[in-house]
Amino acid sequence: MDHDEESHQSRHPCRRSWHPRAARYQAMPKGMLPIVDKPAIQYLVEEAVRSGITDILIILGRNQSIIEDHFDRSPELEEKLAKPGKEKALEECLGIANMANILFVRQKQTLGLGHAVNTAKAFTGDDPFVVIYGDDVIWGEDPVCAQLIRAYEEFGRPAAGVSAVPWEDVSRYCSLKTTPIHDNYFFVDDMIEKPKKGQEFSNYSILGRVLLTPEIYEILAHTKPGAGGEIQLTDAMAEYARTRGGMTAVEFTGKHYDMGNKLKVVEAQVELALQHPEIGEEFRTYLKEFCKTL
Repeated sequence: MDHDEESHQSRHPCRRSWHPRAARYQAMPKGMLPIVDKPAIQYLVEEAVRSGITDILIILGRNQSIIEDHFDRSPELEEKLAKPGKEKALEECLGIANMANILFVRQKQTLGLGHAVNTAKAFTGDDPFVVIYGDDVIWGEDPVCAQLIRAYEEFGRPAAGVSAVPWEDVSRYCSLKTTPIHDNYFFVDDMIEKPKKGQEFSNYSILGRVLLTPEIYEILAHTKPGAGGEIQLTDAMAEYARTRGGMTAVEFTGKHYDMGNKLKVVEAQVELALQHPEIGEEFRTYLKEFCKTL
């Protein structure tokens, strides 16, 4: 939690002074929550890069300029790290800024995920594109974005990364109407956002990744506000699935962490720390000793 103190300037006959006026608290953007040694959003960008994606648009809301700063060059820091003995730190610093062609756009009104995706129309043009939900870190050897790209190449239609969630949690997500194809692939011809009890198609829900085609913009243009009074991307995808030949659901491999859930944030910290090449073994030893005290 950042503590930002606003001030106002007042003039005095002998000096200029600054007086605290009010304390304002701003929540840290969930994308900047640290997981071991880098923010959550960097894991998302790295997943995209590992999947062969070279052009990335990050859609920001208010008070999220810290995310843009994270991926920007910092000449002052680079100068300090250019000294002998700090070569690795400099390499990491430059790597963040150079990992992909990263652009930013401001969503001026928070009218829902569908509205946010619509702001990317000029960026994506006539090409298929992947939407990575900012709250969802998925860790695994095979990037989920790459799994969706392979599904698109095989079936030629939009794809969604899905997982079976507990039935009692389906109302927090969405529910897909699915028919098995083969392996971890399913055909989807309908879905519903945040279904009420009895409205569920299945307990398969989209968890943070979809691959879409430009036709989605035609549907978003007339999509009315849905659950929560927002323009829901799920509603647009549901219309696509019903009227334009369906979608593919990919039951992805990888561990999902919801950055909007405090417990899942802590789980991500612990589990990824155990896999960290520098501190993993040392942290494992510490954890074993600590568990003896519980």
